[in-house]
Amino acid sequence: MDNGSTFVKVDRIYNKRDNSPALLFIDDGGGMDPDGIRKCMSLGYSTKKGKNTIGQYGNGFKTSTMRLGADVIVFSRASRNGQVTQSVGLLSYTFRRRSGQDDVIVPMIDFDVSRNWPEPILYGTPEDWYNNLKIILEWSPFDSRDYLIQQFEDIGPHGTKIIIYNLWLNDEGVYELNFDEDDEDIKLRDESAHLSKLRRKEVETQAHISYRLLHSLRAYASVLYLRKFNNFKTILRGKPVEQYNIADDLVNPQVAIYKPHVSSMKEVVVEAKLGFIKEAPAIIVNGFCVYHKNRLIRPFWKVTKDGSSKGFGVVGVLEANFIEPAHDKQDFERSFVFSRLETKLKQMQMDYWKQYCHLAGHPPDPSYVRKQQKTADQVSPSPARAANPRLGLSGSQMGPTVGPPPGFQTASLDQDVACEDDPRTFDDICEENIQLYMRSEQLLQRETELKAEMEDLEKQIAETKMKSAELAAHIDHVRRQAHVR
Repeated sequence: MDNGSTFVKVDRIYNKRDNSPALLFIDDGGGMDPDGIRKCMSLGYSTKKGKNTIGQYGNGFKTSTMRLGADVIVFSRASRNGQVTQSVGLLSYTFRRRSGQDDVIVPMIDFDVSRNWPEPILYGTPEDWYNNLKIILEWSPFDSRDYLIQQFEDIGPHGTKIIIYNLWLNDEGVYELNFDEDDEDIKLRDESAHLSKLRRKEVETQAHISYRLLHSLRAYASVLYLRKFNNFKTILRGKPVEQYNIADDLVNPQVAIYKPHVSSMKEVVVEAKLGFIKEAPAIIVNGFCVYHKNRLIRPFWKVTKDGSSKGFGVVGVLEANFIEPAHDKQDFERSFVFSRLETKLKQMQMDYWKQYCHLAGHPPDPSYVRKQQKTADQVSPSPARAANPRLGLSGSQMGPTVGPPPGFQTASLDQDVACEDDPRTFDDICEENIQLYMRSEQLLQRETELKAEMEDLEKQIAETKMKSAELAAHIDHVRRQAHVR
């Protein structure tokens, strides 16, 4: 990992104030100094601008934690320029709602522990520091300064510890996250309940990784990264997650090449690996797992229309670094590049299906069979066409028949070689190609302009998303209150 961490642990703990479950995340990365934790917990700020990093919008931490629970507290220890610091930050929707605050207040405190004991680091007055400490002790699971400082003991020399508490409940007043079904996993409760009601055949389908990753954190984490790490592991509830490359289990794997035209980049060559899932045709699963900078963005993206059996069982895997992901990292931004990618993937899947569908127990594709027969006839003429009346040559006088180059169609000897019905001249076709090229350049320029406009709107969108998440949390709270009544 770029930050030097060798592990991240994810587990369930309990809030000692009310014995409610909470989520724990802890790593041994470089940690965040006082400036770093403020940037992390501020809306819309990010230092991730590199070509190989994800998370360039600075909203992921805030929106993701708020989706899981109402409150989050962060502990981080870092060493910078000979100074060792410990920082604590609290992002609490409960505090904001109950105290009637209009603005988002994020209390933070910092300690200098270079001399082996914690000394407060002041960025304002001592009263400001102690007021922040008071808010943290009142609204976090830790009710004393000593208890708060103890939380750094399991971090190590450097790293970060995140605790999400006051986890959300579903409409039935039960926690959305299910910790009880599997001691080594964390699942979405509503999805797990749905699976228990399915018939046997449906259960077999739902057992596939394409379905399990929708409700199982262990399944999702196993395919989250395309390339396996040698020096990093995710430990979920005490057990390491085994990384799984979907492409490794494909039957009859083939590689398709795509060269997207991206104006702001040099020539890009993308390799997509396609094949049948090993369970085909018993299980109906298809689509593309598209990664961006090694991270899964769209799992099993269906590019074919629903209701069509063509493409059943065909799965592809590729890394698309030439297209930008959306804020939540669950999709890609809509653009011309995205549309062209979708069209190309659809073509890849159909070409693979037509050529290899019989290998997965499906009837051969009629159009592909006809094409193969036509090619065979061109390479080996039938006796009826052994003599060519146009050239006056017998079969023994004719040289060997050469098939068409790949990607080209060649007329048979019974067809006119020239396209006499086409009234366009060579110059007309060249002029048409030039016009098409100029139109393409205009569209690419417009795409760049639209992208710039989108970037100008990012900050406004970020703030709107935060307010939307807070509104959703408030609605959930009102629902729970109504349910209790």
